[in-house]
Amino acid sequence: SPPSDDARLFAFVRITMGDAMSKRAKFTLITWIGENISGLQRAKVSTDKALVKEIVQNFAKEFMFSDPRELDADNIRSELKKAGGANYDAQAE
Repeated sequence: SPPSDDARLFAFVRITMGDAMSKRAKFTLITWIGENISGLQRAKVSTDKALVKEIVQNFAKEFMFSDPRELDADNIRSELKKAGGANYDAQAE
């Protein structure tokens, strides 16, 4: 189930990406900002994210979501695939 619409969360996620030639781990930083968080909580997101980034420094792509429909594994994988790296899928078909 998606996070609450009155929450703000940070997640560091490892996703195994791969194609016909290789498998590799990609990391992503996901920020969830619920649509019903308070103005103060919304304002604190950027400063809190800066603190998170001091610890979590290596990731392929950063996402910020507030719509549960966007927080989808296929959507995230698709965006990570676009973010770079060789893609041999077309050659395998």
